[in-house]
Amino acid sequence: MRWLSVAALLLLLANAGWWLLRDDRGWSWQRSPVPTVAAPDAPVPATTPDAAPASAPVQSAPDAGGVLEPADPAAPAVAANDPAAPANLLVPVQGVRARDLDDTFDDARGSERRHEALDIMAPAGTPVLAVADGRVEKLFDSERGGLTIYQFEPSGRWCYYYAHLQSYAPGLSEGAAVTRGQVIGYVGSSGNADPAAPHLHFAIFALTPERQWWTGTPLNPYPMLGGTVR
Repeated sequence: MRWLSVAALLLLLANAGWWLLRDDRGWSWQRSPVPTVAAPDAPVPATTPDAAPASAPVQSAPDAGGVLEPADPAAPAVAANDPAAPANLLVPVQGVRARDLDDTFDDARGSERRHEALDIMAPAGTPVLAVADGRVEKLFDSERGGLTIYQFEPSGRWCYYYAHLQSYAPGLSEGAAVTRGQVIGYVGSSGNADPAAPHLHFAIFALTPERQWWTGTPLNPYPMLGGTVR
């Protein structure tokens, strides 16, 4: 009887092994291996480079003592005796007379440029006067010119430029109307002026048709302020 028990146990183990080796998909050694499919890389969108913005020409504002470039370099200089040139201009520094002025318009500034303005010497804080009626077009603080005023005369053809100011007159603002003789600022040495020699750097230039405050053709202010050209 003992051998029957052993046989029954062997039969039971064989049956269990049969079920372990077989499932609904068939015998384990007959199954085709399931291929491993790698996930495809996410497509990289083609990038179109942004169009570079067109670079606008950079126009520099004229600093005191700098070169004011005319729109047309071939254009002739404006003559002081031009019938349309400003007339009856006031000396723009209080207490300074026309005979006290020095014509510094053609003085050299470096090896390649002219001054193209008048330096009117006066103590710091001396009132600066509008040379004629007009409008304040621009109040500008530049590296070389310091505190500056650009005044357009009523016709819009001429610009009067005051630089190296110590300060503006109280209440002065862009767009404000000014009258001949009105205090618009005070003599100083801002910008690149020598603190030991405060003065007003005064210039006049003919505007282009676009009437841009930073460009034009320089005109010698000396004879227009009553100075006698030698």
